[in-house]
Amino acid sequence: MVFRPFLRRTQLGILTGLTAASLLLSACGGDATATTAPSGTGGAPTATGAAAAAAPTNTPVQVGSGSITLTGAGATFPVPIYSKWFQQYSTTVNKDVAFNYQPIGSGGGITAITAKTVDFAGSDAPLKDDQLAKAPGLLHIPTVAGAVVLAYNVQGVTSGLTLDGPTVAGIFNGDITKWNDPKLAALNAGVTLPDQDIAVVHRSDGSGTTNIFTSYLAAVSPDWQSKVGAGTTVNWPVGLGGKGNPGVAGLVKQTDGAIGYVELAYAKQNNIPYAKLKNQAGQVVDATVDSTNAATNGITIPDDFRVSIVNSADPGAWPIAGFTYLLVYKDLNNIKDAAKAKALVDYLWWAEHDGEGLTADLLYARPSAALTTKIEAELRSITFNGSPVLTK
Repeated sequence: MVFRPFLRRTQLGILTGLTAASLLLSACGGDATATTAPSGTGGAPTATGAAAAAAPTNTPVQVGSGSITLTGAGATFPVPIYSKWFQQYSTTVNKDVAFNYQPIGSGGGITAITAKTVDFAGSDAPLKDDQLAKAPGLLHIPTVAGAVVLAYNVQGVTSGLTLDGPTVAGIFNGDITKWNDPKLAALNAGVTLPDQDIAVVHRSDGSGTTNIFTSYLAAVSPDWQSKVGAGTTVNWPVGLGGKGNPGVAGLVKQTDGAIGYVELAYAKQNNIPYAKLKNQAGQVVDATVDSTNAATNGITIPDDFRVSIVNSADPGAWPIAGFTYLLVYKDLNNIKDAAKAKALVDYLWWAEHDGEGLTADLLYARPSAALTTKIEAELRSITFNGSPVLTK
């Protein structure tokens, strides 16, 4: 993460408020970093106090007690569904297989799989060409698509908030600093927006969720594209940093006036309201499985599966959506154990078939039938010591 060497629009009271929010989140198991002060000059955001429920943490996911342990690390975006898959697989499909997944963010996962210190990694950000050059033979296996939402904590507004691309970019670049800003009011007729400072919350770690979100901002705002850009880490103009989706969700829930981006399941599980969005077609849409699926309509999926689906032109599409991937090597010699290599590929095959039936309850979208066929071919191409692992 790159930090600015100064704080924009700061006051001692704002810094005190950020410190309080960070301490409270830490007590709840989250992780927060103050990078720059929240937008606005009229007072500090404050934590809502002990009444707020504890946010989910970035705790390692350790499931099963079998003799073969598959180790992974990376994205927090898919942890709700991956946890469910791990549990289901190790208890009902193959009790000999256990899982240990460290939710350290996509950036950390990419680093770990590149160094071959894990068997697989999770990432919501496809690797760039220069990254792939350091990890020859690494495959991207799409598992699910998900929605990134703008979760908020605004006085008196528990539902009904609508945003669009320009207002989201304006909030996150620090140009829109109050919840009753005229640009927000124009999108929210009938909603009483308070004269309250906006406290921006973003990720502090290398994050595929950040890549999806900033890719959307770069697509809808030329100013954002030229000044900030997109990636797993960016130089945030304003805001407070939280580690992982759980850290951002926790900060939003506990900070008055806050807004932050999280994967949809984290907003739902924390009972945090999130905004509807006006998409590229001018339609106001909600984040659902159907609107996430719509974001993939008309998208040509390349053979290596590295693709962005933000800002879809489909009228029903949620505009901040993306695939998440499991990263594995085409030849699994890095695992150094034929039985373990087979266990990993068997699990991937199960996840892409039986596991996909478990996605809807957690609001993830499963791959289409056509995409699944391409994934099957990719899985069949995986080898160990030059021989195919799958026999299907």
